Order: sequence, then structure tokens, then C-alpha cells
Amino acid sequence: MKLLVVAVGHRQPAWVDDGCAEYLKRMPREAAASVIEIKPEPRGSKTREQLLAAEKSRIDEALPSSCRLVVLDEKGDDLTTLKLSRRLEAWMQDGRDVVLLIGGADGIDEALKQRAAEKIRLSSLTLPHGMARLLLCEQLYRAVSVLKNHPYHREG
Repeated sequence: MKLLVVAVGHRQPAWVDDGCAEYLKRMPREAAASVIEIKPEPRGSKTREQLLAAEKSRIDEALPSSCRLVVLDEKGDDLTTLKLSRRLEAWMQDGRDVVLLIGGADGIDEALKQRAAEKIRLSSLTLPHGMARLLLCEQLYRAVSVLKNHPYHREG
């Protein structure tokens, strides 16, 4: 199984890229992870629906066939780290690649949300795109460290 963080957005600051790279290189082989950046649609005079539709087609091209799609959404399940680690364990047992999708400034196309196997949220707060990307990478590493009984995560 591979974990793919698919993120709509422009080039991030070096601290975001460096932080993501650090956590992703720590991931074990059985849960290898990477970030795929999707170019956002130029705004111009397009409607929100047109922007999301254009981004959707780029996202669809980046998705592996028969992957489990997990959308990050403000209305998604609010998970603790331990609950995320249990989901990660179930995903690993399923064996399919898992795509964790972070939408762009205008969100995610509704059809993609409907196709998602799951919707999760990182926080009740509104996070800058780069911060969400880095936080997701860190939490994936933390969840795997829980499964491996690694001391990185300390509960209680």
C-alpha cells in the first residue's frame, strides 16, 4: 500500500516542503508516502464550479486506479491520532493505495466528495494550505509510529 497526499496548490514555502519530506522519509516501506501537487486552475472570470471542475479533471488524472479516496473536508470525521492510526491499520489490511486529497482555495468538486470512501478533517480551525499539508504528513507518521509501538507518540 502507498499513501499519496494529493494537494491542489502552488509551490509551497521551503519549510513546508522540508517538513513534509522529513516525515515522509520516516514512513516504513509498507506505508510509503508521497505528495503529489496539482496545479490550481487560474481564477480569471471563471465561476467556482468551473474552477472546481477543471481541478477535478487534473485530480482524476493523478489518482491511481482502484485507490481508496479520502477527502479532507471541514465536515469530515474528527479523528484523534489513535483513531487515525486504527484507520491507517485498516487501510493497510485492505491493501489498496490510499489518496488523501487536500482541495484548493475553492474546495473540492462535489462529485469527488461523493466518490470518497471517507471524509476526515484535520482541525476545526481553518488552516493555511501549507500548514494542512505539513500537519497531515506529520499525523500520518505519528499514526504509523503508534502502530509500530515507536516512542514518537506519547499518550496521556
